Parts: sequence; structure tokens; C-alpha cells
Amino acid sequence: MGCSKNLVDTEHLMRRLELAGFACTHNTATPRGDIAIINTCGFIGDAKEESINTILQFVQRKRRRQLKHLYVMGCLSQRYRKELPEEIPEVDRFFGKFDFTDLIDELEKLRGNIDSGNSQPTCFTERTITTPRHYAYLKIAEGCNRFCTYCAIPLITGRYTSRRIEEIEDEVRWLVGQGVKEFQVIAQDLTYYGNDIYGKCKLPELVERLAHIDGVEWIRLHYAYPTDFPLDLLRVMRENDNVCKYLDLALQHCSDHILRDMHRHITKAEQTALIERIRKEVPGIFLRTTLMVGFPGETDCDFEELLDYTRQMQFERMGAFAYCEEEGTFAQQHFPDDIPEQVKQQRLDRLMELQQQIAAQTNQQLIGKKLKVIIDSADDDYYIARSEFDSPEVDCEILLSKSQHEPLQTGNFYETTITGCEYFDLSGIVEHHTKTK
Repeated sequence: MGCSKNLVDTEHLMRRLELAGFACTHNTATPRGDIAIINTCGFIGDAKEESINTILQFVQRKRRRQLKHLYVMGCLSQRYRKELPEEIPEVDRFFGKFDFTDLIDELEKLRGNIDSGNSQPTCFTERTITTPRHYAYLKIAEGCNRFCTYCAIPLITGRYTSRRIEEIEDEVRWLVGQGVKEFQVIAQDLTYYGNDIYGKCKLPELVERLAHIDGVEWIRLHYAYPTDFPLDLLRVMRENDNVCKYLDLALQHCSDHILRDMHRHITKAEQTALIERIRKEVPGIFLRTTLMVGFPGETDCDFEELLDYTRQMQFERMGAFAYCEEEGTFAQQHFPDDIPEQVKQQRLDRLMELQQQIAAQTNQQLIGKKLKVIIDSADDDYYIARSEFDSPEVDCEILLSKSQHEPLQTGNFYETTITGCEYFDLSGIVEHHTKTK
């Protein structure tokens, strides 16, 4: 459950279980089997509620004897390791976010292998891919050192911990061997990568080395932090065609006093200068950002400033959410949650309405252009594709009508002319595969 970082953990765990002799299925609509493992999210209130409800659904299956054993792991149980066993005793055992081998040992004991001894290696690159096989998420670090006042992630995952470059390279080579062509590089904060083990940011070097691995067709970067941004990354993006001209740069706000209270360690002017430099040094780049409304102390003037900033910056891709008070965070302890929920929702609706207009204008400008696209899936009427400017599940899709095309192959790349657009989706034609009348 939760984010793509959790999905990577699940894929690594599934592979370890399969190597240990277990048969695994992932996220099935009609669960079967004797053992269920729920990998939970504990980030915000809605995610925690969804995780709890899922656990309780499986508790009911266990009570009906449709399930023999139930285990829970991940961010929620990492955060509430003491409370959850008391509240939901039907769960056989709760694990945190990092004790994979302990969970495998527990399951080995169920089969009578009392002395499994954590025989599997701690450095592990193999995974059971649960996404479409042509793309995968690549987690390069865990934890966060930024300590934004609203965020509970450091309370759950701890300090920033980078993976070594060589280990990441090994995983990418293995994934390429499984048919993966596109890599979504993720971490809670990409731009701190390497500081903890190398003494300086190594993100540009890492991305450049990954770009030179045979079979890597696309690299897309998610969750960059604007403070201390590694500017050499822009050269890497500009000089390597397989590094997508796409950057997910979470800004959260633009008002200086809100940024200060969030502990973002950056000013509006510095954010603006960075965005301008990124667009200058990587022509044609699409920027995705995340913005927050309703942070404690956000006035009507602050919100109008955020709207004006969004109009000015014209972010090609954007997501937004309303502030949700999280227990244990600095904001929860020091800033009263003084914005009514109705006002938060109204502000969120206005911001997203504005972004819908900006997205429509951005898509309109793509009509007539040729883009390299990858086919993700197909339904009865359309092939569903994406360009380098769009990440799976969160950004635009390009619809290619089956009635206009000879058969196209999922996971393959095609040169496509964009022929139309709606607010968040595009349509196109693959010229050499167009059906003739």
C-alpha cells in the first residue's frame, strides 16, 4: 500500500519469498492462499486509514478461516510498533519497514525450517516485477534529512541512507535482463543522494552512469528537493538522450513566511531562480511539482500569491493536496491547525482548476509534434501510451485508436504525431502503423 517506494520493498520481498520456495501473488482482487502480508503506508491520515481498513478486512478473512496467517509490515507498523499489536491482536506478527529477513525466517518456521538463519544476502538486487514489465521503480535511498515541519517521513524511516552506486547499477542491469526499459528513479529526496556515504551529492554521477548501461531507454527523476539542488544534473539531462526531459521538483509553496515555517530552507526568489535556470539549461523540459494549501497560518493573501505563482511558473505537471496535521511533527506541536477544512478544500479546488487550464494549454502546444512514446497497455478501443514527459499513473496518457492502427506491441517505443488533446490526455497517430482504407 502507499507509494512506489513501498512497492519496491514489496517486489524485493516477493522475490526473496519465491527463492525460499513460496508462491506469491500481488494485490489480487480475490485473495487466495494461506498467508497474507500487508505492506502498509503511514504517511498521512487517509493512507493510515486505508491501511487499517485493509488489515481489518484480512482479519475478517482469518476469522472466517479463509486465511491461516496474517502479517503486517511497512511504514504504519514501523511507526506504531507498540500500539498496533494491542489494537489488532488477530495479526500474527507486526514487522517494521526494514526487517525483511526476519519476516522470511518467520515464514520458514511455519514450514518447520526452524534454523533458516537468514541465509539470504543483505545486498539484494533481484525483484518480482509487479508493474508492466517494461518499466520499474528504482529506489536509490531511504529516509530523509530535511525535516520539513509537516512531514512524518523522518519519524518513520529515519535519517537519509543512500545505496551505493555499484549496487544500484547491478540492480539496473538485472532489471534490464528482465525486459525493463524505463526506470523511474525515486527516493524521498533525490537531491541529497550520496552525501551520507560519499560526502557530497552523487546524483549527477549516478544518473550518468545509469544512462550508459546498455538497454536503459528512459530514466525519469522523481522527488527532487529544491534546496542545494545539484546543478550538474542539468548537464547530464541535456547531454544524455535517454534521461527524460522531466523533473519532479516538489516546491510545496511560494510565500516566504510559509516556506520558513515549513523549514524548507529556501526563499521564493531562490525557487524562481532555480526554475528559470533549469528551463534555460534543459530546453523543453517538463517540470512536475507538488503544492500544499492550508498550511497553518496561510492567509488569503498567501493563497492568492500561490495562485499567481502557479500562473507565472506554468508548471507542465502539478499535483496538490491540503495540509493534514500529522502527530509528532514539528508543525503539529508548534502551529495550530487554524485553517477550516472547508477553506482548505475550496483553495485546493481553485488551485487545481487553474492547473487544469495550464495543463490544457500545455497539451494544446503539443498538437502536431512528433513524440517518442511507449505503449503501457491496451483496452478494447485504444492503445494507451506515454511520452518522456509523463510518468506512469500520475501524468498524461496518449490514446492511440486501434481502429486507426495496425497492431502495436505493449512495451515498445513508437514515433507518434500528436493529433488532439483534452485537459489531461492526448491522442495521436503512429504514422508507419496507420491502417490504410
